[in-house]
Amino acid sequence: MRSAALLSLLPLALAAPATRAPLYTREEAIEGKYIVKVKNGASASINSAIASIASNADHVYKNLGGFSASLTSEEVETLRNNPDVSDFSEVEYGPETDSCPKIEYIEQDQKATMFATQTGAPWGLARLSNKEPGSSTYTYDDAAGEGTCVYVLDTGIDTELSEFGGRASWAGDFIGTGKDDQGHGTHCAGTVGSSTYGVAKKAKLFAIKVLDFEGNGEYAQVIAGLDMIADHAATQDCPKGVVASMSLGGPKSQAVNDAAANVVSAGIFLAVAAGNGNRITRLPEDVALVSPASEPSACTVGASDSQDRVASFSNFGALLDVYAPGVGIRSLQPGGSTLDANGTSMATPHVAGLAAYYLSIGATQAAGACSYIVDQGLKGVISGVPSGTANVLVQNGQA
Repeated sequence: MRSAALLSLLPLALAAPATRAPLYTREEAIEGKYIVKVKNGASASINSAIASIASNADHVYKNLGGFSASLTSEEVETLRNNPDVSDFSEVEYGPETDSCPKIEYIEQDQKATMFATQTGAPWGLARLSNKEPGSSTYTYDDAAGEGTCVYVLDTGIDTELSEFGGRASWAGDFIGTGKDDQGHGTHCAGTVGSSTYGVAKKAKLFAIKVLDFEGNGEYAQVIAGLDMIADHAATQDCPKGVVASMSLGGPKSQAVNDAAANVVSAGIFLAVAAGNGNRITRLPEDVALVSPASEPSACTVGASDSQDRVASFSNFGALLDVYAPGVGIRSLQPGGSTLDANGTSMATPHVAGLAAYYLSIGATQAAGACSYIVDQGLKGVISGVPSGTANVLVQNGQA
């Protein structure tokens, strides 16, 4: 069926289109695996062909509009040469007709990884409710995220832990193990909403597993996780709003950024990690080079330490929105133990939890939550912030 569908496109490919679909490739791309973004309003013939191809796809993205699949180079070229494709760099399109561009781009799949290391001591919660560092008291409104739903896209959550009080459950698993076999996701979820270590202690928590036991995953899986949030949330009781937290990322990807933007467009607050430096040099880099951190509509989070210094590993740049505690953060592990960890991964769930907290007390709506968090934050208190990067440390308004 797939071959027949592609053959049906060959006459179109031979028509020598004026514009070919862009193919985005990266050094760390996964060989033979691709993400295809279809423009809204694709013609019936192209939709039919795509449907035939996608019947063997790894993931079909209902909300993003597209799919991921293993494709041969010939299949990729056939799709690219289809006259019903667009150059993603085109800004304006004319009236929608069958001859209009229909496929926006094809992107090679890439690896996504968690942003975390280990060591340190707990202190992050107290920093949210005090104007000065060094306090051991966390003051908060007792609403504490009640009525909100927070989706944690990560390695999973140990939902049986008593610290979650029955508020944690599974929403999706794109790895297939049905458990957090790494610990990173449980740690992040603990910072969002556990009773001892959490910012929003009454929020509902939903696990979407997109990373494996080593903390790695494919962008196709990450996009699938993002793509399901809005539909799943619509079936849940989240009267105060919906939040998503992504302590992961990798090289810049238009497909991942588009999927993240779709989540935000659906009225969901999205907190994303700035990243812990370049994978090769290990030095901090501009978040403009990282996805989903480079998506402007997401709330991008850098890490600071207990002395209000920028974490040595934290990425930077004009697209970074806020800093949050990310060094020596104590939270949960599967089975009930605890772990002190470093990373923008640890900073991000502070902001996701803070968004749920503010939504629960009616201080803001999801659409304006990142701006509200920035407005409420402490300005200019973090040392070592690179030029051109916002110097804002998050606060919960109780200081």
